[in-house]
Amino acid sequence: MSEIDKEVLKMLQVSLSEYKQTTGLPPTRDLLMERIQEIALIKRYADINQLWILSQLESLFTIWVEPPKFLLDIDGHEPWLLQKKSEIEWKFWNRYSLYLAMDAHLSPAAIENIDEISNNVLASIEDPSRPGPWDRRGLVMGNVQSGKTGTYTGLIAKAADAGYKVIVVLAGLHNNLRSQTQIRLDDGFLGYKANAQGQGGFLATGVYKYDATPKADSITNRNESGDFKGAIANQFGIQPGGNPLLFVIKKNTTILKNLLAWIHGLAPYEDSETGRKFHRDVPLLIIDDEADQASIDINVVAVDEFGNRDEEHNPTKINASIRKLLFAFDKSAYVGFTATPFANIFIHDENSTKDLGADLFPRSFILNLPAPSNYYGAAQIFGVEEDAELGTPEIKPKPIIRIITDYANSQEPNETLGWMPPKLINRTDHIPIYDGKPIVPPSLRNAILSFIISTVVRDYREEQPLFNSMLVHVTRFTRIQKEVKNQVQSEFNAILRSLTYGDGSSPLSTLDELEVIWFNDFIPTSEKCGENYELPSWEHVIENLKRIATSIQIKEINGSAKDTLDYESHTKVGLNLIAIGGDKLSRGLTLEGLTVSYFLRSSKMYDTLMQMGRWFGYKEKYIDVCRLYTTSELDGWFKHIAAASEELRREFDYMENIGATPKVYGLKVLAHPVMLVTSAMKMRSGTRMKLSYAGDISETVIFHKEPKIVTSNYKAANDLVSKLKNHKKVGASYLWSDVDAELILNFLSDYKTHDDARRVNTKLLAQYIEKQLPRGELVKWSVLLASTIPSEQTSLKNSFNGLSVGGIYRADIEIKNKKERYTIKRLVDPTHEFADLDSGQMKIALEQTVNYWSKSKRKNKSETPPKSPGGIAVRDARPKTNGHLILYPLLDQSELETGIEATPFIGFAISFPSSETAEEISYIVTNLFDKEGEI
Repeated sequence: MSEIDKEVLKMLQVSLSEYKQTTGLPPTRDLLMERIQEIALIKRYADINQLWILSQLESLFTIWVEPPKFLLDIDGHEPWLLQKKSEIEWKFWNRYSLYLAMDAHLSPAAIENIDEISNNVLASIEDPSRPGPWDRRGLVMGNVQSGKTGTYTGLIAKAADAGYKVIVVLAGLHNNLRSQTQIRLDDGFLGYKANAQGQGGFLATGVYKYDATPKADSITNRNESGDFKGAIANQFGIQPGGNPLLFVIKKNTTILKNLLAWIHGLAPYEDSETGRKFHRDVPLLIIDDEADQASIDINVVAVDEFGNRDEEHNPTKINASIRKLLFAFDKSAYVGFTATPFANIFIHDENSTKDLGADLFPRSFILNLPAPSNYYGAAQIFGVEEDAELGTPEIKPKPIIRIITDYANSQEPNETLGWMPPKLINRTDHIPIYDGKPIVPPSLRNAILSFIISTVVRDYREEQPLFNSMLVHVTRFTRIQKEVKNQVQSEFNAILRSLTYGDGSSPLSTLDELEVIWFNDFIPTSEKCGENYELPSWEHVIENLKRIATSIQIKEINGSAKDTLDYESHTKVGLNLIAIGGDKLSRGLTLEGLTVSYFLRSSKMYDTLMQMGRWFGYKEKYIDVCRLYTTSELDGWFKHIAAASEELRREFDYMENIGATPKVYGLKVLAHPVMLVTSAMKMRSGTRMKLSYAGDISETVIFHKEPKIVTSNYKAANDLVSKLKNHKKVGASYLWSDVDAELILNFLSDYKTHDDARRVNTKLLAQYIEKQLPRGELVKWSVLLASTIPSEQTSLKNSFNGLSVGGIYRADIEIKNKKERYTIKRLVDPTHEFADLDSGQMKIALEQTVNYWSKSKRKNKSETPPKSPGGIAVRDARPKTNGHLILYPLLDQSELETGIEATPFIGFAISFPSSETAEEISYIVTNLFDKEGEI
């Protein structure tokens, strides 16, 4: 864009900031356009690019962020920040907020959000000047690639202003992630950086230009080898207690041991009973980035017959080191940051030893950060269902996912042939072969071509310099990654030669391929994204293809390769790269400007998959040119994860509304069926877990395709219906009341769920029901047989005791040739869940739903109150004595089209009433990668 455009943009930024401060309201799109057109009337500005300026102003002023949600335990905590806020000189924070606005170009709403979050967390740890010993433990739940580093940098700045003296940032497991974090803290907090190799003094950077007076020390630096070293620390002559002292270190046993030795060596106090050395009146703040990684003690804790935890327990080394570090100060605060907090919730709140103190359970507070409106996470990429409780609409997925099948000869789980077959994807001796040759499959070539186009579009559309990245993540093994890099490099070289010299007599040139991708993919996808994205002409794309392609580098990012993500040295010129990697690219490390991802790395670990989603982030300016190439199975897993994540966040909202503490929330999550998705993978073999279905709904979304099982489940449903009497019609469906629990238990005994359907384990469901019967709960049931009005195609003749039943269609989100299972997005029609309630119960449920809606702070909630009750309220209104079973005869659309009458899949859902007295059931995690076993 021209210098005139940039000049107008700055002018409007100033005037619109004043408007927002004066009115307290963000400017509307119409107002933005009105201001732009007013300036365009001036002769000097007549030819400005109005659409570009509008898009920049929209990103600055029309982004909204929901308020953070907060669970706080006030036990032992003394509120302090509101009383002392005016007394503190906020030098570190003020210059950081200027840096965010002027250098990072964050919107006012985003800066206000960091300000509010950092205030909430700072207020919840402790006043650093508070007398006597204290310690606080908290957790901040964010989103993958959502800017956690920027948020905790704001917290560090404010903590230093308030008087915290030692600040330790635990920055992942790898040198490059630690270095990346140090760079951001150099720029956002310290204001200086070490010269090359950490020698020759320091250079001003980042926030320094806004205020040079705040002083903080750091013994670590941004170089790859800049982690903590005791010898270098001793040369500095720095001691805890003077200027704020920052350490940015890896979660590495040796590094932590060396830091502890240095800290203990300078400690002036010793506990006479235990010999513990510690610092007094030197407040410590530990920021644990990716707090669910390595910090968790996964060793089994022994428990005696009275339930007491073993005080001599030996935790894992990194967990023990973190606790020793906290124990080395009489005033300490620990704040974990993660997008996947499940392992942190699994920490027992009573784990403690005499040598290490309490474990890292976030007993003091949990802060849940809603994503800003310009963030694209799992919900936006993969979609989520409508939320009746909050009155929020369905989120439709962005049309950027491309399902690939040529990575293997077939998509069967036991396939061993092909480029990266499922059976060999984690074998170190595998050599990627496509069509008998060591070359990339056509889908990866297509992804590379798409990356070149997306880079051309961003180059045309956005202000320079830019970072553009492509991710190739297909295995965790570095030897295979090297083979993949060589193949990608060879393919890319061939593409570049073709763009430079042409394809000779080839019937389909590379330019022809690019043209097909442009007109058949990029143009329609941009239109479907619905944001009026500006695209260049095809002629402009052609003119710039060679220039852009020539600038692209290919790097292998792992523990053995020498390549690095050297963004820092390219800040003035930009960087375009294709990164091939595994573990280093699966957590924490940011790929700047990631547009195209080629992802085959399979995992059934809920949080591992989420962390691998490097494609999440702030992409509002270019989401239309992003692409995710992945398998149908992984696409299905991510859809389930998106839904489960939203469910847990709703649970958090509910807990906040009732004023619950972190301990109460932790217990609720541990007993929640959604944890069945992850518990077996996160807990060690033999771990005993608790589960309660009270106030929950369990529904089948994964089904066997094996004919014997389909037929057996169909028979189980028919047998149940044949024993029911006195139905009434509810639309096209059938409802029975006063059904004995024994019939429901018989059905669950006869029905076989898919092994991957962890949330709907029929044995656990039956065990829960049996536990409640002696308590007078779940003794009577209602059964709804869901039905459509039968047509010639959907009529289920000779079924369900002669009832006129029409089968129901739910879209299969698996690929059609995937034989072993049928997977749907959502089974239950919300109206079916309250079909059994009487008018009084319906009234109570609707009132509660409207009340929940009115308390919700979500800005995308509907403007009008819900007109029908939501699920949580329905389960609260249902008597404890009554359960509700819903049966769904599901028809496969592909079989319907053949005209052949097929046995329907039987889906079922159970809506359980809420109960404060329901007894939890126990189950044991039997194997790290196996299913749970009931006891």
